[in-house]
Amino acid sequence: MAFLTLSIALAIATRSGRPLAWLPRFGVEDVHRFVALAATLLVALHVGLLFFDPYAQLRVVDFVIPFIGEYRPVWQGLGTLAVDLLIVVTLTSLLRHRIGLLAFRVVHWLTYALWPIAFAHAIGNGTDRGHVWFLAFAGVCALIVLAAVVWRLLPNFTEYRDIETERR
Repeated sequence: MAFLTLSIALAIATRSGRPLAWLPRFGVEDVHRFVALAATLLVALHVGLLFFDPYAQLRVVDFVIPFIGEYRPVWQGLGTLAVDLLIVVTLTSLLRHRIGLLAFRVVHWLTYALWPIAFAHAIGNGTDRGHVWFLAFAGVCALIVLAAVVWRLLPNFTEYRDIETERR
């Protein structure tokens, strides 16, 4: 959840075109890509380990089609849906130069749905969901994403292309 949270916050910062702390704009974009890759690899590890979990008893189809699993089907289904969305976003990222910038951006808007779905999955299905430390961690993640989204929606949020136009 931490890497997904950081990835979406950095993605919003990248769209602003502003440097972030000590990083120039291109540095923010590079860190976003690294964090997104790390998040994707950690999710893949999570899914891979679940495949061998004797308690969950998941079938291959449970990893692809949401809400059909037998163990907590709603919460598990949200996790499956989040992974499906992550796969689509990852594939379009890899194909960015072939599909064009507009298609890439349209699909990348799915991350605004992906994060809360993955968050709900973690809250509802996570083995640590009852621990205070996890709830505090989840709360911090939620505050970070909420702050980034609110900043993105503010009328004075200026996208990078608008900043470049003003400079000319």
